[in-house]
Amino acid sequence: MSHQVLARKWRPKNFDTLVGQENTVQALVNALDQERLHHAYLFTGTRGVGKTTLARILAKSFNCEKGISSKPCGVCSACVSVDKGNFIDLIEVDAASNTKVDEMRELLENSQYAPTSGRFKVYIIDEVHMLSNSAFNAMLKTLEEPPEHIKFILATTDPKKVPVTVLSRCLQFNLKQMTIEKISNHLDMILTDEEIKFEKKALGLIAKCARGSMRDALSLTDQAIAYSGNEISENKVSEMLGIVDNNFLIDILFKISEDKGEELIEIAHGMNDKNIALDSTLIDLAKLIHEISVYQVTSGRNLNLQGDKEIKQLSKLYSPETLQLLYQIVINGKKDIYLAPDLLTGFNTTLLRMLAFFPTLQTEKLESKLVGKKVAPPNQSLEEKKSSQIEVKNEVKETLEFDGNWHNLVNNLKLGIANALAQECEFKAYQNYIFELTLDSNKGHLMQDNYVEKLEESLINHFNKKIKVKIFVDEVKTTPAIKTSEEKSKLLKETESAMMKDGFVKDLIENFDAQVVPTSIEPLNNKGQ
Repeated sequence: MSHQVLARKWRPKNFDTLVGQENTVQALVNALDQERLHHAYLFTGTRGVGKTTLARILAKSFNCEKGISSKPCGVCSACVSVDKGNFIDLIEVDAASNTKVDEMRELLENSQYAPTSGRFKVYIIDEVHMLSNSAFNAMLKTLEEPPEHIKFILATTDPKKVPVTVLSRCLQFNLKQMTIEKISNHLDMILTDEEIKFEKKALGLIAKCARGSMRDALSLTDQAIAYSGNEISENKVSEMLGIVDNNFLIDILFKISEDKGEELIEIAHGMNDKNIALDSTLIDLAKLIHEISVYQVTSGRNLNLQGDKEIKQLSKLYSPETLQLLYQIVINGKKDIYLAPDLLTGFNTTLLRMLAFFPTLQTEKLESKLVGKKVAPPNQSLEEKKSSQIEVKNEVKETLEFDGNWHNLVNNLKLGIANALAQECEFKAYQNYIFELTLDSNKGHLMQDNYVEKLEESLINHFNKKIKVKIFVDEVKTTPAIKTSEEKSKLLKETESAMMKDGFVKDLIENFDAQVVPTSIEPLNNKGQ
């Protein structure tokens, strides 16, 4: 007997063996048992979730020789013929290749004839959204007033493209994507029955890559059997699918927190050399960041997270706000990676973007701020360095508190385009990580969204906390700009006074009728230049 692929060999033949669609199955079983039958059904859902399989089981339930039932016998000529695909009263149409109105009219004309051997003539129209508008219009009349012997079962992956006039005439069921656990358990059962050795973690990887599709999972399992040989192992499946080791992802996040850009790029090149799928790696990286965020708010209670120890460490290295920012960068990087010259370039750019937006902590800066504090020596182990870095980061956060001097703070910030706005704002209050500022109405043109966002970003990077800025328009008394102007004016007067007292200048005025031009006087800077 010729080899049969798993997806066909293990296609469910009754409702009991259908996996992952309990709600839809329950509704259909109740309707069949009570013989409350509808003339048109619409199954929607992504590929490989069981739309066509469910349609064939329903066709058997309609036409089983033992009567309409949710448990077709599976042995009568009707059931056997449906399973083999040669039941004369079951007409399967691929709408993708039969889109024209003439083809639909011909099909509907034939539907008027009574079934040849079955109880009902069943039409299964797959990917029904591919039909033309004219074909849909031709179908409407039959859907609205169908002959008693006709049942329509429509299937589609894109229900939004199906006209509402058709949707309203169908009983709709949305089939869910399979969970990783259900796919993995089903593969376990199949491989055990097939007497093929496997590792449980390998099935988890296959289920994860199937993205909710049981058919894709079975196809990948066939591929894994051919690739692995005698046993489906985790390592072989990882190689086959190009799946990244979770340690790579954890290492990436540690390198970002340590501001080690060169080593970050080395990791990326190493992954590329191992033929790891860099585009799907970004999805896994986003999931890891999500796990860290979840750990922060739950402390890991009742969670089964991979790499608990590393996640616990990373949850202390990253603030919740930073994790959300990095998550967004990774998600956008996944969208943009196919626009890059090549996948490696796109992947590297995403990592560098994460590094650029992370509030870095340079070791030399720490040494100047933490007098007498312990900094990790070069000969420490990796584990000790990570622990030491966590302690140092927490200590730095404690020292970066606002002292109430808005003028000094503004002068120490890297503001860029927001400098003019910050200089013209008067400090009012700071509480609950919110700066309340006042801007003079004459300077209202400075309150632009991108200026405010840049000011908030600078404050966040400075304090390493989630800072918000609220700006009110009103009269101001003192701002960094006003204070700087006053200080400059005072210094200029002091300089002018000292100059007028100078003996040499006095001689010039008295003996040569010299005059001092005030606008030509400039005070020396702090360096005496």
